[in-house]
Amino acid sequence: MRARLSAFLLSILYMLAVAPAQALDPKVVSKLASDDSAARLEAIDQLAASGEEAALTLLQALANGEVQVTPDSRVIIVSDQVLDAVTLTPIASAPDEYEAVILNNRMRARVDSAIGALSLLSPDRATRLASAKAVETTQDVSLLPLLERAIDKETDPLIRRSLEHTRAVLDLRSQDPARRLAAARVLGDSSQARVRTFLLQLLEKDSSGTYLETDADVRFAAQAALESVERRLAFSDYFGRIFSGLSLGSILLLVALGLAITYGLLGVINMAHGEMLMIGAYATYVTQQVFRTHFPGALDWYVLAAIPTAFFSAALVGMALERTVIRWLYGRPLETLLATWGISLFLIQLVRQIFGAQNVEVANPSWLSGGVEFANVVMPYNRIVIIGFSMLVLILMWLLLSRTRLGLFIRGVTQNRTMASCVGVPTGRVDLLAFGLGSGIAGLGGVALSQIGNVGPDLGQAYIIDSFMVVVLGGVGQLAGTVYAGLGLGVMSKLIEPHIGAVLTKILILVLIIAFIQKRPQGLFALKGRAVET
Repeated sequence: MRARLSAFLLSILYMLAVAPAQALDPKVVSKLASDDSAARLEAIDQLAASGEEAALTLLQALANGEVQVTPDSRVIIVSDQVLDAVTLTPIASAPDEYEAVILNNRMRARVDSAIGALSLLSPDRATRLASAKAVETTQDVSLLPLLERAIDKETDPLIRRSLEHTRAVLDLRSQDPARRLAAARVLGDSSQARVRTFLLQLLEKDSSGTYLETDADVRFAAQAALESVERRLAFSDYFGRIFSGLSLGSILLLVALGLAITYGLLGVINMAHGEMLMIGAYATYVTQQVFRTHFPGALDWYVLAAIPTAFFSAALVGMALERTVIRWLYGRPLETLLATWGISLFLIQLVRQIFGAQNVEVANPSWLSGGVEFANVVMPYNRIVIIGFSMLVLILMWLLLSRTRLGLFIRGVTQNRTMASCVGVPTGRVDLLAFGLGSGIAGLGGVALSQIGNVGPDLGQAYIIDSFMVVVLGGVGQLAGTVYAGLGLGVMSKLIEPHIGAVLTKILILVLIIAFIQKRPQGLFALKGRAVET
């Protein structure tokens, strides 16, 4: 007898353990079997407002197409096993016939919103944060009780702030002026563009010029909140433009650094410098393919191997170019320009023959994917890394030019080639190494460009003119001038571009540079040395 009683009690405890904490309302669940779309939408809203974990399970099954209706209008869930949709318990005798509940686009959007709302009560912070972001666009006032529960339980400041703003947006439609007033004040510290739209609705007038919002205190609070939101949006907009400008300026800096050395040292207008950029990008692509084939487990780190590969590939091509062509054309700028332009066309066609005319895919590693949000602006990790990489290259260049023997030779030859040769500086070897160094730095620019844009044979053509403008504006042979000009042109382009367009921006910047050079031909920083005096 005791054995039978123990077995009975264990079975009861087991059933209590596996049963849901609270069954769903059968009347609400039965609406999912209705042919009326409005009834189904009402059921979805009621399930979301219930705040029950069982409702979340049912809605997830509905989104996955697992909710079925039997011929007797019973709602079930068919997945690994057949469950009753009300109690979420297994059905002893599964029906032979059932029909799936079909969702249209409106229902699916409502289900996704409901799932996001119910996930607000999840114990996982990442889930709650994603859910809070998902329900920010909701207009369903039936979610207010659930939002209240989530806000009361929430301890994370970021999630709580997001939920309070969502609640405030919904409260703007309340019939109670006090709730509308409190909501307008809460939204004053928001930085989202959608909030601006809702606040403007409180300040609208009808055809007779009368405010639609009858409460003057609410209108005053809405106007103050609107001004605060617009200030934050303006700050976010300019911050985003400056970040984009620094990103573009970092690319221009990498391209122009090498050109500043070769142009400042040799006086050569190298129209093939852009193709050094292209070679660095294709070296990155080849490195990626090698890792994908032979080292798939380390594919995320192919970029680190691509950096020295791109540098030496571009440097070797540049040194070969200097030894075979440019060394015979020193002092003949027109012939040098035409020769290097022809070489650039040859390199472009060579790449087309090897890799094809179409762009090749260079994928971001996982640690360069995604971004960080600051001041309502999403800053991609790859662009942040490119800015840091450009600064690192700049520091290494400064150390090389100011702390090494090669740097001393390069500065000496740049300032006065004849005097440097007289004191024993091997100017020919310095020319070769400097040209290789400048080309290698352009190759590093190709690595950076491959992470944010397409890699194709014409990659370098888009940057060669801009890089020459940077060098001329900064001052020939001046490292500091190249930095200021590169970053300045990048930021200026992004600040002007939204107002007049990309094409007119380039024209305006070119006109401004020409006007500046007319007044100051030496650029931002004048070259110092006896070569200037002569």
